[in-house]
Amino acid sequence: MPRDNSDQTPTDTLPVIEIRDLHKSYGALEVLKGVDLVAPRGHVVSLIGSSGSGKSTLLRCANLLEESQQGDIRFEGESITWKGQGLNRHPADRAQVTRIRTNLSMVFQQFNLWSHMTILQNVMEAPVTVLGRNKAEVEEKAREYLAKVGIGDKCDVWPAQLSGGQQQRAAIARALCMEPKALLFDEPTSALDPELEQEVVKVIKDLAAEGRTMIIVTHDMRMAHDVSDHVVFLHQGLIEEEGAPSELFGNPKSERLKQFLSHSQPV
Repeated sequence: MPRDNSDQTPTDTLPVIEIRDLHKSYGALEVLKGVDLVAPRGHVVSLIGSSGSGKSTLLRCANLLEESQQGDIRFEGESITWKGQGLNRHPADRAQVTRIRTNLSMVFQQFNLWSHMTILQNVMEAPVTVLGRNKAEVEEKAREYLAKVGIGDKCDVWPAQLSGGQQQRAAIARALCMEPKALLFDEPTSALDPELEQEVVKVIKDLAAEGRTMIIVTHDMRMAHDVSDHVVFLHQGLIEEEGAPSELFGNPKSERLKQFLSHSQPV
């Protein structure tokens, strides 16, 4: 059952993101077939599964980058309002979508840095132009976040001058500079070679240790095991199995999860 959304419920006791019975189709193709997901404050939830299982689609629906056809999406207890039904269902309040989305920073697989801006300008752009924050204050924060992810000396260089791992760390700093309620990662390391991948994994582990709320779509089972409070295994648009990482990886119950893990790197 959805949690109480009354005015008496303190916001900080509610999940940052709560999804109930989510369905998502692309025309006749049903990608999500009724999925529940809860991301409590300060917790890390990892989504694992084979390609096409619905992991990235679920993440994009959580951030309202994709429109779902059925189900409830809540941000700190506040339900998204909808109009229409089925394939014609859309958010009813665009201002609500914008406000919620600015509190859910997304880090994509392909970095998505603006090539015509320096790294510092990339990190500052959204807080200044979207949120209207003071430029000098944002610059100070941006430099702090770039230092946090280990590239504080790269503020004035162009994205093309950085390695893939450095670009992804810049993308993480950009997400952090929005000071969101949750970070959403969509396969943040899959475009990197193993050495550069570990640079990004270290940053994500450090963020998890700080108690940041995160949802991570990942192919990296070791990272999912090490950083997660809860792991969700998706198969063909449904949750096949979920639980604490020690249980999910140490004692998988479903045959499909056992098969999936047998083809993944050991944790």
